[in-house]
Amino acid sequence: MATPSFRRAKWSIAALFCFLGFQYGTWVSRLPALKTRLDLGAGEVGLLLMACGAGAAASFPLVAVLMRRLGSRRLSLASAGCLIAVLAALSAVPDYPLALLAVCVDGVAVGCLNVAMNAQGAALEQTYDRTAMSQLHATFSAGLLAAALLSSGVTTLTTSLPGHFALAGALLLLLLVCARPALLTHTEPDRPNEPRRMGRWTLPSWTTLLMGCAMAFGTITEGAMNDWSTLYLKDEVKASATVAPLGIAVVSVMMLLARLRADRWRTRFGDGRVVRAGSACVGLGAAAITPCVYVVAAGHGSDALALVAAMGTTGLLAGPALIGFVAGATNLTLGMTTVAVSALIVTVTAFWIPWAGRVSVSAAPGASVPAHENA
Repeated sequence: MATPSFRRAKWSIAALFCFLGFQYGTWVSRLPALKTRLDLGAGEVGLLLMACGAGAAASFPLVAVLMRRLGSRRLSLASAGCLIAVLAALSAVPDYPLALLAVCVDGVAVGCLNVAMNAQGAALEQTYDRTAMSQLHATFSAGLLAAALLSSGVTTLTTSLPGHFALAGALLLLLLVCARPALLTHTEPDRPNEPRRMGRWTLPSWTTLLMGCAMAFGTITEGAMNDWSTLYLKDEVKASATVAPLGIAVVSVMMLLARLRADRWRTRFGDGRVVRAGSACVGLGAAAITPCVYVVAAGHGSDALALVAAMGTTGLLAGPALIGFVAGATNLTLGMTTVAVSALIVTVTAFWIPWAGRVSVSAAPGASVPAHENA
């Protein structure tokens, strides 16, 4: 297979990121409808999200095996196909136990796709020696935004989940068709700092665990706004069913704008400063956390990247479930304070991670611009 151009490969991989954001945003934006149809309380919604997170956590040993056997290209396509099927299942589940099973499978598939697509992103940067990870993550936010806007539009016409999810599934299939042609085949990054192996298992280093911690709590911050903003606006603020999904849209717009600029911020200020400052700003600032952590994790080898990605997926899916349990015991307003605590942990952890140094771009005339600045 001929190696595609940088731009073509970048857009194919970006389609995977958009796919994941759109699939995730589609079903979480309809949590109020699922909650009503299955007659769930806040604690049961939290358990539903916890089941998704449990699937993501369980996916790590599986994805390590699948990455070796299938490679990130085939694993991306297979897990994406599974996510389309899960969305169809969620539109028709008749009871709560089957809904729990469906979202658990969703978590496993999300864990597999998240690791595989970020491995593709790391391979893209390594193969072409150009930075693109922040822009790739911007397309994830764009997918979330598109899903929220579609959800808001659909609910003005019909309350039918099957109709909404069938339309979303068709759009997801189109994204998958667009992604397939130019995905990279050779995706194994260099392993200059990869932790030592014990038989077939990898013993993670302290640095890898720190990166995983920053990723997990960073995605808790991000996931809480995606998972609970719709319910918060509907139940606490008393917004209408049409307006409530726009909470996700607002957060997604800010994250999209930030991720489109994050590579320039990293070049000027360094990854460490961007993460420490960004963790204090949900939406605009927190958007840069995951791309920065993925980049430094990629420098520690594929196993470290897989572990950090799995911890990030677990935080994204399981962390918001904690908010559900807190909200069930108290109220949703108090439950959302978990976001502030998570952001503080990211800030503290970021001081201990050995961030990769970056050369600042001078504003003087004639100053050279790194290749990624023109990507």
